[in-house]
Amino acid sequence: MSHSNSDTPMIELVGVSKLYGQVIGNNDLNLKIAPGAYGLVGPNGSGKTTFINLLVGQLRPTLGSVRIFGKDPWVDRKLLRRIGLCPATDVLYPNVSAAEWVAYQVRLHGFSRSESRRLSTEALDFVGMSDAMKRPMGTYSLGMRQRTKIAQAIAHNPDLLILDEPYNGLDPVGRYKMTQLLKQWTHEGRSVLFASHVLHEIEAVTSSFLLIHGGRLLASGTADEIEQILADTPQEVSLTGPDVDRLVHRLADAPWVQSMQLTEERTKLKVALRDPTKMYSQLARWISEDGLRIHQFQTAEGDLTALFESLLRHHRGEL
Repeated sequence: MSHSNSDTPMIELVGVSKLYGQVIGNNDLNLKIAPGAYGLVGPNGSGKTTFINLLVGQLRPTLGSVRIFGKDPWVDRKLLRRIGLCPATDVLYPNVSAAEWVAYQVRLHGFSRSESRRLSTEALDFVGMSDAMKRPMGTYSLGMRQRTKIAQAIAHNPDLLILDEPYNGLDPVGRYKMTQLLKQWTHEGRSVLFASHVLHEIEAVTSSFLLIHGGRLLASGTADEIEQILADTPQEVSLTGPDVDRLVHRLADAPWVQSMQLTEERTKLKVALRDPTKMYSQLARWISEDGLRIHQFQTAEGDLTALFESLLRHHRGEL
């Protein structure tokens, strides 16, 4: 029975593991997602690059099957025309101009020489490299090289754009421009999967996440769904100030406190909470009643490691 394209998942992994000798790069990945924009989130070294290399057919799974638009990327090399990859590694062709390099990459997809040049120019315009594209890449800043890599990934108009840590090494202006560029790409109805270890950079582009840690896919869903998982998870907060140690006795009896840790210099207190809302409502009262000097109250939400630790505990059934 033939499926129409809309029914075919964009990415489908069934029982995929990739072993490097004794080391597991990815372990038992199962995933089925429709076209759209997704952030692949995980701490560095979590298996994001292995996962991407499996998708683009640069690696073959040791076990299981990978399908992109219903086809096997390891076997079907024509599939690469539908995928654009911006790898994490830097581009090192100091004497070649961006225009030449991008045109050459497009040519590899089977386009004619003149078509390749036209597509190269269009893509470099799109990423804001028009002025510098004839200069040798050795003269470029890191941000310019990063934009050139993206131009190479989008020049052949792929259906799916895959980016590995596209924000690496960019300054704040470069980061803003990168976000705008990815938003524009998704607004045009195209699909993107981009790996990052910074949650808020992904949230600026899409609310759909795939969480990867230790080579395993822990969860996929929207930011809200993942926050819901976290709402049932002990949250860590830290308080800083000269009087934090005077909070210890207040917190000691609270049923919603799971654990506490005071630093040696007694100016920082870390608290794991079962119900953060209870803490928020009590804290202000305690500070005013006891006249405490507390300068900073921080949740660990921005800290991805905490997020993953709690998801892992979920995953192992410890919560």
